[in-house]
Amino acid sequence: MPSFSIAELVRSRTGENHMLYEKYVNFQLAKVLKTIGFDRVYTRAEGCSLFDSDGNEYLDMLSGWGVFNIGRNHPTATRVIKELLSLDLPNLVQMDAPLLSGLLAEALVSHAPPGLDSVHFTNSGTETAEAALKFARYATKRSRVVYCRNGYHGLTYGSLSVMGSEFFREGFGPMLPGCDAIPFNDVNALEQELKAGDVAAFITEPIQGGGVFIPDEGYLLEAKRLCERYGTLMVLDEIQTGLGRTGKFFACSHWGVVPDMLLVSKSLSGGLVPVGAVLTRKEIFRKVFHRMERCIINSSTFAENNLAMAAGLATLHVLDDEHLVENAAKMGDLLMRELACLKEQSELIQEVRGMGLMIAIEFGKPRSMKLRVGWELVHTLSKGLFAQMLVMPLLSKHRILTQAAGYNMDVVKLIPPLRISQAQVTWFVSALSSVLKEAEKFPGALWDVGVKLAKQVMAS
Repeated sequence: MPSFSIAELVRSRTGENHMLYEKYVNFQLAKVLKTIGFDRVYTRAEGCSLFDSDGNEYLDMLSGWGVFNIGRNHPTATRVIKELLSLDLPNLVQMDAPLLSGLLAEALVSHAPPGLDSVHFTNSGTETAEAALKFARYATKRSRVVYCRNGYHGLTYGSLSVMGSEFFREGFGPMLPGCDAIPFNDVNALEQELKAGDVAAFITEPIQGGGVFIPDEGYLLEAKRLCERYGTLMVLDEIQTGLGRTGKFFACSHWGVVPDMLLVSKSLSGGLVPVGAVLTRKEIFRKVFHRMERCIINSSTFAENNLAMAAGLATLHVLDDEHLVENAAKMGDLLMRELACLKEQSELIQEVRGMGLMIAIEFGKPRSMKLRVGWELVHTLSKGLFAQMLVMPLLSKHRILTQAAGYNMDVVKLIPPLRISQAQVTWFVSALSSVLKEAEKFPGALWDVGVKLAKQVMAS
């Protein structure tokens, strides 16, 4: 028996999860999980499924906020990591040109829109956005950055400064100067900001993750044309939309847009080792790293570690080998059709929107008088509560993990692994139908839970 065994430690301490987390990590999150009934103890994960300590299976429609495109604990990805560790390769030599970094960069470029031929590696999504902002400012010799309201690019200071939600920014100001917000999907507002000729970058998600807002057909192409006209670099954040999520390898391909910089992270990790990357043009690299002594001017100690690079290579292989991008398009179409039928049956569903397996179900004020009373009562107590009222029984009664799409939104967001099956789609739609039938009874148990939850939140 080894002196330290992680397997034995996990076996002996399983069940202490929430107590330890509350005591040492984030007591408020632990409190939230307990309040909404999410304080489960998951002991195993595979594909689209989580399993608790009693062996119950849960359908994961959240994917770790979009990390598990290839599914949880994919056998190819885990085998590659184990194989890598057995090689005893040199790692993080630093004064070195690592083979795996070059191989992953080559693989990413082969999947990228034409012209994006250079890769800069990072450790996370927010660090990827930070790098892009720095590159844009240096390459253009301009300081201003334009971003979209409701956008999300991470929580470190540069990323936070181009965050489109005041909820995340509150209390952390002042933000970086020169960062200005415009409405998403508004080319006129964009041109008003760009025409002064002092904007380094326009950064946006092609599809906004917070609420799954999809642009008009010509928006991104026109935005790119305006950026070219005024000398601004277009940065597309595909940290959640990339690697097949929307039914194409990159969401920008739906509209034929090639940005100046494209950001990836989350699912590139295979759910195993954090990694991020900026895909850009060599011309921009040459401006930033323009002298030999500047070769490490933007670098990170762990950014090109062997484990992260191997995880990325395994992920790209699985996406291609198992045709998961095509499955995302197929299952996404099926899910959208089934939800559209459900919308016809429920007065609570206002809109279903999405691309591939990035889908939002938005709820709105019902027509019937009784339900309106319940709706208005709950919204008086808390504007974003209704979606949470649905998420709770989806987990407790139907063992499906979902999330409310954002702060003060009546939206449930679906971002399952790209390997989801037709049977699992049916599982979800059937469960949602059952929960909505409960919600259509007012007064009723579900509404009582909502009021109780709102009062707990207000008292916290």
